[in-house]
Amino acid sequence: MNGNHLNLLPSAAAVLAYALAALRLDDTRRWPRAALVAGWLAHAVSIVVDVGGWGSAVPGARFGFAPALSATVWLVLGVYAVESRFVPLPHVRRTLALLGGAVVALAAAFPGEFRPNTATPWAPLHWIIGIASYGLFGAAVLHAALLNAADRRLRLHAGAAGAPTAGMPLLRLERLTFQFVTAGFVVLSVAIVLGWTATDAWRWDHKTVFSVLGWLVFAGLMAGRRFFGWRGRRATRWVYAGAALLLLAYVGSHFVLEVLLERGAAA
Repeated sequence: MNGNHLNLLPSAAAVLAYALAALRLDDTRRWPRAALVAGWLAHAVSIVVDVGGWGSAVPGARFGFAPALSATVWLVLGVYAVESRFVPLPHVRRTLALLGGAVVALAAAFPGEFRPNTATPWAPLHWIIGIASYGLFGAAVLHAALLNAADRRLRLHAGAAGAPTAGMPLLRLERLTFQFVTAGFVVLSVAIVLGWTATDAWRWDHKTVFSVLGWLVFAGLMAGRRFFGWRGRRATRWVYAGAALLLLAYVGSHFVLEVLLERGAAA
């Protein structure tokens, strides 16, 4: 087996483990959770292999829309793995396992373009911080979806107001959602400032415009919650809108460049 095939082994192991984790909805069994953890660890190895360009004839690191999406989902799965040890999150494991397997397979099919050496050492830090903000906002989206589902169940059973829903009280879900939004906003702000002041690649292209628009949406959401008490469905719509803009910023724009236009990283 040559190097090109060997570097696919972590991806194959991650997809298999995630598939096993998605087989059952019964969260009381231990083996689906163990399979999810195994998939998460293999997923981490696959990201390192993909980004490091191991097994490729061209030296250097590579990145693209699929590895960015893969790293984002990996971070969200990490948040879930930690959080689920303290509070019950039923019916989430299967969805995240399926999503994890899908993005690993996508990254294996579209590993990204090799990145030329940058003129500043700040560029890699800018990318890492940007992906970290994606992960935090991804966790916010996950909790917003749980919040919406809990709110719907609460409306259907109005007499059970104040009771735990979806395994977690509604107010706690809302608080966690905004904690992830706040953390993501801070990290995204650092990434934008760093990209603007310390790298040589800053320009007002579609990626930058969508990133700034996403930043503005989350700033508006936090201001609305602080001064007008926004919550519930109104707040979660803003979370979804801001996350969608950020998804378009890097993942969407590079999908168009790499897949539809077949242009390289220099674009």
